[in-house]
Amino acid sequence: MSSLYETSIPMFVHTLKSLRAILEKAVAHAESKKFDPSVLANCRLFPDMLPLINQIQIASDAAKGAAARLTGTEPPKFEDNEKTFPELIARIDKTVDYLQTFKPEQFEGAAERMVTIKTRNNSYTFPGLLFLRHWAIPNFFFHVTTAYNILRHNGVEIGKADYLGRVQAGV
Repeated sequence: MSSLYETSIPMFVHTLKSLRAILEKAVAHAESKKFDPSVLANCRLFPDMLPLINQIQIASDAAKGAAARLTGTEPPKFEDNEKTFPELIARIDKTVDYLQTFKPEQFEGAAERMVTIKTRNNSYTFPGLLFLRHWAIPNFFFHVTTAYNILRHNGVEIGKADYLGRVQAGV
């Protein structure tokens, strides 16, 4: 079985870089159509869903939180005060930089390390492997996919290749 490092860190980094490229396309789209990109930043798919800004913030938190929990460390606190695309892109860059500080050896024993997640209404405790497989990765992709869908729904010309990103050997 590959290490939880190999299962998580390269995947989070790759997907966040794809998400960054998608945000750059959203800015270019708004500029080409001559409207303020903040309109897109505040869009949502349905009134009871969070807007794009929050989707990016939560995807970032999901990735950095997973890495920290699996290694028994504390993730950095980001203020969740982004309002513009440059700020959202900077948050993604900051998250990628943080994730790239991790080394495979920090994940030794992570599959069995107990991880507790507290939500508004409940608390859940999992061994690290189940946490990564059934909570962290699905949660991360839920928010990345929702961000993609918000932009696609609003006419940004992105597709599956943008979502998947450029796959490189060793990344």
